[in-house]
Amino acid sequence: MGNNNTPSRGAWGSRIGFILAAAGSAIGLGSIWKFPYMVARNGGGIFLILFLLISATLGVALMTAEMAIGSLAQRGAVGAYDRLGGKRWKIFGYLNVFCAFILLSFYSVVGGWTIAYFFKFMQGSLATSNAQELTQIFETFVADPIEPLLFHGLFMTATACVIIAGIQKGIERGCKYLMTLLFLLILILIGRVMTLPGAIDGIVLFLKPDFSKVTSEMLIDVTGLAFFSMSIGMAIMIAYGSYAGEDIPIHRTALNVVCLTVSISFLCGLMILPAITVFGIDPQAGPGLTFISMPAIFEQMSGGTLFGLLFFFLLIIAALSSSVSLLEPVTGFFVDEYNVNRTKATVIVASLMFIVGIGASLSFGIWKDYTLFGKGFFDLLDFASSNLLMPICAIAASLLVGWKIWPVFAKRLTGNKNPLWLRLMKPFCRYIAPIVIAIILIQGLN
Repeated sequence: MGNNNTPSRGAWGSRIGFILAAAGSAIGLGSIWKFPYMVARNGGGIFLILFLLISATLGVALMTAEMAIGSLAQRGAVGAYDRLGGKRWKIFGYLNVFCAFILLSFYSVVGGWTIAYFFKFMQGSLATSNAQELTQIFETFVADPIEPLLFHGLFMTATACVIIAGIQKGIERGCKYLMTLLFLLILILIGRVMTLPGAIDGIVLFLKPDFSKVTSEMLIDVTGLAFFSMSIGMAIMIAYGSYAGEDIPIHRTALNVVCLTVSISFLCGLMILPAITVFGIDPQAGPGLTFISMPAIFEQMSGGTLFGLLFFFLLIIAALSSSVSLLEPVTGFFVDEYNVNRTKATVIVASLMFIVGIGASLSFGIWKDYTLFGKGFFDLLDFASSNLLMPICAIAASLLVGWKIWPVFAKRLTGNKNPLWLRLMKPFCRYIAPIVIAIILIQGLN
């Protein structure tokens, strides 16, 4: 099970490139709008502490497991489960790839919204602080049968171009620039937000622990966010791990990715919550926080036009860094399993995703009355991937490592050494992670 990378398949040029690409997959739109409002809704500082603890334990364990699965097999999810676990495990590889496929199919629609809003803000069509007007603008835009599809296609094309360029020249180089720019834009926006009068109240909301919010539901929320903000259970870390040679330390790489992801999420909280507190915006506004509340804030802020453009450009960067990681494992599946040329595979997969995304986009407009299991097409794809496929795939990765391949997994991580953290990781993979994720799965289905 040694390193058998071939030039046609590709490999990471450096460990830092691997880290930034993996972190880019986890740091998406969720870090900018979901993490801040989840913190505000669930007790501020106490949620942060629990998020950090779970990320540093179960999160690191699961990410290490998936990266190692890919690295040991030198294949994407389907080939890795087949090679390491046998034919019976191969179904979980297919589920991983299918999860990534449907995730990007509707995620690209939202990515298209970020591009559209960048241009709308630039044109001045969002120049109002009236929440009702901004709500009407947003609802009219997403309900349009044509305009969102054009931006959906533009976003998918940009994603495909990065994948076609390959591992080193495409994903690795792209994520180095994207993640560096993302970090700089966040720091610039934090600097501006901190100068607003009353910003300290938002910092207090973000950091002050409210122990009364600690409930069983909150614990499930924080565990689910910690697990799934790490891109676990969607073939990404297996695919990225498959391009890692034996010279790359998997466990330290996973720890670095988790630290970077948690740090960026924390900085996004400092960027968002003080601003919405100053202008009296509901911190639990969710997606509306991005496309409705933030334009209202920038309209009232000195220099708001410039910082609004920076913010929506930041959204594009965040969305693109995640979409690249979702397209790669599906493209890699065709490259690995059917020896399809990378360019051809990318074009085929991206086109299919675009077609599925058409239904997701139209479910906000002319198809909004068509539902299945009480959900529109967009919501159905979201539910199937986030509440069903991702937990199942995360459990499978944990069980494969904990019960099936532990000796070779441990050797890949530490050679013949058996440090304390590795001994603690074994029960995490065998018992703790599967049980905790199963609880989240049941809760999500309910």
